Amino acid sequence: MMISLPDGRRIPVEMHRVKIVQKINLLPADQRLECLRAVGYNTFLLQSQDVFLDMLTDSGTNAMSDNQLAAMMVADDAYAGSASFVKLANVVKKIFGFEHTLPVHQGRAAEHLLVKVFLKAPQVVLNNYHFPSTRVHVEIVGSRILDLVGDDALIPAGSNPFKGNIDIAKLRQAIEEHGPENVAFIRMEATTNLIGGQPFSMQNLREVREVATKNGLLLILDGSLIGENAYFIKKREAGYADKSIQEILLEMMGMVDIFYMSGRKSGGARGGLIATNNKEYFQHLMNWLPVYEGFSTYGGMSTKEIEAMAVGLEEMTETEVAGSSPQFIEYFAERLQEYGVPVVTPPGGLACHVDAKAFLPHIPPLQYPAEALNAAMYLVSGARGVERGTMSEDRDAKGDEIVARMELVRIAIPRRAFTLGQIEYVAQRVSWLYQHRDLIGGLRFVEEPPVMRFFFGRLEPLGGDWGKKIVDAFQADFGKEL
Repeated sequence: MMISLPDGRRIPVEMHRVKIVQKINLLPADQRLECLRAVGYNTFLLQSQDVFLDMLTDSGTNAMSDNQLAAMMVADDAYAGSASFVKLANVVKKIFGFEHTLPVHQGRAAEHLLVKVFLKAPQVVLNNYHFPSTRVHVEIVGSRILDLVGDDALIPAGSNPFKGNIDIAKLRQAIEEHGPENVAFIRMEATTNLIGGQPFSMQNLREVREVATKNGLLLILDGSLIGENAYFIKKREAGYADKSIQEILLEMMGMVDIFYMSGRKSGGARGGLIATNNKEYFQHLMNWLPVYEGFSTYGGMSTKEIEAMAVGLEEMTETEVAGSSPQFIEYFAERLQEYGVPVVTPPGGLACHVDAKAFLPHIPPLQYPAEALNAAMYLVSGARGVERGTMSEDRDAKGDEIVARMELVRIAIPRRAFTLGQIEYVAQRVSWLYQHRDLIGGLRFVEEPPVMRFFFGRLEPLGGDWGKKIVDAFQADFGKEL
């Protein structure tokens, strides 16, 4: 909940009590440098014990509620016909309105099945903005995914409250250019991860539905952060302020043919699902589920996680829960702006996103400025974010680099996992780094996997040992132990 202070400031107040805590460790800066060197300047490869505040992702890292943990204790571990799955299916029908549910072990498993069933190469997929795993699934079968957000969505510092909208003119043009028969489906992502966790509006979804219907096309919704997108509709779109999150979700789902999600985000549990009201689509997907995931009542998930996700999805419909991360992200972004740090605006879901291109204008895209900034942030704070820029793009079929349209450091704020004091700490450290940004240099790959290279690739600093220069300057100001 956001509250106003006497001095005019607004801060988020937690609507929960902390009952269980987990100890974390803050290494001295010189030890953090040793850790970073050992993993080739790729923070994905850091050991958790060497990270102070793990802000890499909100996927599977949200704090679980007491009711979720309690539900895990009564899980039905039956291989087939599990009562736990029946609970999940009933919750999906209640809050989303779908009759048919398939469990999968996470979101990219759903993407794999959807591409296998509904994409016939070389058809194209039209979407607001791609996610790395979505792009890989589409491209490995010889197809393309086209991003159709508006031009202003790619301007980090903006005012459009719904940068995740599909540009309807671009959508119509793409369908006309390729022909409806050569479009596999239209995909909407809630919220758009790679451009700053930006939501789409209900009006835009309605317009996309009209175009899809007119051209006989499937509309598929990736709802990994569907609760947050619904929250933004409630807060930002005219006519929805008095609507509940539940009402907004049902209206959204009434316009899509197939819904899929990673339950690790809005669901607050490690798993995922696909849901639809179309029995034919359901059956086509069901045919392949046992091949790649498991039986229809567990789909690669632990039944304990199925129980937890059923509870988590219901809790997501509470405004205080759906809005808890967005409110912390808003506060974080505003604090960084006060320090002059360039961030994506308006703040979205999932994370606060720092604009690495504006932060480090002296580093060209092919020297991976977002990962360089992410590595430098770890050195001065012990906090780990994730690169969302050119390093997150794989090379094209010719082996050439694909330059990302945005260079962002995603500093994730998992739901109910961090305190305001920890957010303030990271903001202060990033502010110090901004004042010393000229010390940061570029990176180059020394080990580069061919697919999703940002996970396991290793890099080295360009232009000398700039990591050591940052640590020396940091210790000169703060001492060796902080």
